[in-house]
Amino acid sequence: GAFYRELGSREPSVSHAKVLHGKAMSYNNYLDANSALELAKEFSETAAVIVKHNNPCGVALGASPVEAYVKARETDPVSAFGGVIAFNRPVDLAAAKEITSTFVEVVVAPGYRDDALAELKRKKDLRLLDVGPLTLETRDGLDLKKLVGGLIVQDRDLGALADLRTLAVPTKRKPTDEEYAACAFAWKVCKHVKSNAIVYARAGQTVGIGAGQMSRVDSVKLAGMKAVLPVKGCVMASDAFFPFRDGLDAAAQAGITTVIQPGGSIRDQEIVVAADEHRMAMILAGMRHFRH
Repeated sequence: GAFYRELGSREPSVSHAKVLHGKAMSYNNYLDANSALELAKEFSETAAVIVKHNNPCGVALGASPVEAYVKARETDPVSAFGGVIAFNRPVDLAAAKEITSTFVEVVVAPGYRDDALAELKRKKDLRLLDVGPLTLETRDGLDLKKLVGGLIVQDRDLGALADLRTLAVPTKRKPTDEEYAACAFAWKVCKHVKSNAIVYARAGQTVGIGAGQMSRVDSVKLAGMKAVLPVKGCVMASDAFFPFRDGLDAAAQAGITTVIQPGGSIRDQEIVVAADEHRMAMILAGMRHFRH
């Protein structure tokens, strides 16, 4: 295999990372590390992301890297085993000790404290990537995919919601402050989950992730099935609209109280009626993600 770096790219990324320790990076290691870091970069708060097979299996915010990592791991401890971890803050000793307490393939971060690096290097095969300071003044703008015999190119999905309170809420019940905060968090995570993507979350922590199912209602059910933490009172983010009310019904049965989704279905009014029947609040984002 080979790794080609794009000339002129200045955005902090896995492509520019220094490999400080561990076995050689594999093709899949690079894909997972890139996915994890790009999600971690969404947050201004201290964040940790755990990725397996190019999908996040746990994401959380915290007052410190170790708090964020432990909360992220709580989402799905089984899937987190053997995962790739990204931080948006330098790794300190407390976080390093939690990382070495289990099996991890790769850690990617904007630096490591000296004592943390020494602790992590005790794991001889653990790959450690340092991407340097996460300054995001410049963002690469294109997304390329290889096909057999060609390449397809589109604009990179850099869509973000600045203030959820400016968005339409068509339901009778409006979100609480805590639900708005949880929806803002869940929407950022949902962008980086393979479609059909559903994320159950509370403020600053994923609770269940339904990734890559061929029907949206199955992703809703999968998120509930994967949830280890309590779902009651959580919010749900969907990367595209609900074509039928069954997704809302399944979410309500699981305990979801607020939904953020793009809207735009020909059955939007039926979806709003379903949300009202379940006393759910709904935010219409007005944009979709649809990661493939």
